[in-house]
Amino acid sequence: MRNQGIGSWPARRARMTPGRVALSYQGHDRTYGELRDRAYRLASALAAELGVRRGDRVAYLGPNEPALVETFFAAGLLGAVFVPLNTRLAAPELRFVLEDAAPAALLLGTGREGAGRDGDGLPGRHVPAEAYEDLVAAGSAAPIDEPVSRDDVCLIMYTSGTTGRPKGAMLTHGNLTWNAVNLLVDVPLRHDEVTLVSAPLFHIAALAQTLVPTVLKGGRCVLEPSFDVERTFELIERERVTVMFGVPSMFGFLTRSPRWAGADLSSLRHLLCGGAPVPLPLIRAYQERGLTFLQGYGMTETAPGALFLGAEHSVDKAGTAGVPCFFSDVRLVAPDGTPAAPGEPGEVYVQGPNVMPGYWRRPEESAEVLDADGWFRSGDVGIADEDGYVRISDRIKDVIISGGENIYPAEVESVLYGHPAVAECAVIGVPDERWGEVGKALVVPRPGAAAEPGDLLRHLDGRLARYKIPKYLQFVPELPKNAAGKLLKAPLRKRYG
Repeated sequence: MRNQGIGSWPARRARMTPGRVALSYQGHDRTYGELRDRAYRLASALAAELGVRRGDRVAYLGPNEPALVETFFAAGLLGAVFVPLNTRLAAPELRFVLEDAAPAALLLGTGREGAGRDGDGLPGRHVPAEAYEDLVAAGSAAPIDEPVSRDDVCLIMYTSGTTGRPKGAMLTHGNLTWNAVNLLVDVPLRHDEVTLVSAPLFHIAALAQTLVPTVLKGGRCVLEPSFDVERTFELIERERVTVMFGVPSMFGFLTRSPRWAGADLSSLRHLLCGGAPVPLPLIRAYQERGLTFLQGYGMTETAPGALFLGAEHSVDKAGTAGVPCFFSDVRLVAPDGTPAAPGEPGEVYVQGPNVMPGYWRRPEESAEVLDADGWFRSGDVGIADEDGYVRISDRIKDVIISGGENIYPAEVESVLYGHPAVAECAVIGVPDERWGEVGKALVVPRPGAAAEPGDLLRHLDGRLARYKIPKYLQFVPELPKNAAGKLLKAPLRKRYG
């Protein structure tokens, strides 16, 4: 094949196992042979009906569903660039992303919520959900073998934009391929995996850590439009799910469900977690159920894997994000530019074939985070132990500097999670006349919990240095998160700071 990119993968897999189920969605299965043919048809129709050519952007706005997956592969067949859109963005936010990406076509999925439901007011040529099957039927199932190299851009994925406007990280076919290889070195996925894909595919972890590796191995992806606790337990038991990815909050919701103690989780082989530092009590909750709780660290710009904690060290190195992935390199850099010593915090730098070439139409911002040797500045703070296992302590911008001492909120949050009254928590910095800045803990209490703020602060005493203990603690009804379940601290600072 001349196509060395991700778009060729359904055809490559179908020539090996055409009758094996690739996708399951709402009771319907689609084999790899069917996925290949539908990707060919859609690619053919996008070119003939909508004029999509090499390098053009093809956007998709919708939940996890087969049409999104088919559009991803069809764009790759043409050498076009896939742009998955966050369904939870407001209309002005969507307009900004679409004007920035300037797609040749915008496909609208089913069951959308919020702004842009029918594409009203959004730029670009739209394909409504009800016209999707007609578009596929209009195309030809004849093989397409456009020359596509692994250095060509495969997708543009917009970062969450927690500060300022979102930026489009350009990820090549090679970035995604090498990330899949890195994952398979650490996680022995098999051909019979049943992977639950309930985290949104418009975020890199769900797409590159679950869907892409499962297709590479020829497993089955169970697509869910969104994450739901009860539905997750149901699917694990009924579909015999073997692989699941989630952010810490998703896994936390499962442990707090009444079904947790009695749920049949015997089919699960690999639980992958990322997106935020994982509290130790959550890790222990899964270990107590005999489950291998794997965690790693990465970001959109690294496609996403950078660090990974293998199963053999999931207990003795619990709480760390592991060591660099096989084909990636990671270093920690102190504020003065020198290598951070073991036990000392430093900014995480990543280099490797999984690191993006830059941001879409942002050469200046790309130069700010990528040096001439391809090292990417993450903006995250890590601390390595003597064995090289890295614990991600916080975002640089989240670090609280109180009286000249650095306080890493994730460390405080991890200890707070050890109190039985805490369901969720976040620590932010607030102004203080004496110390410049002090910590403030915002806690979502467990239902029925009887605890006072003083009880939780006393819980920290003796477990943390005194300067790390928040000066204030306030109970709140909920914590804001983005569509991937990652905590958003900017709104918390604005409201409670």
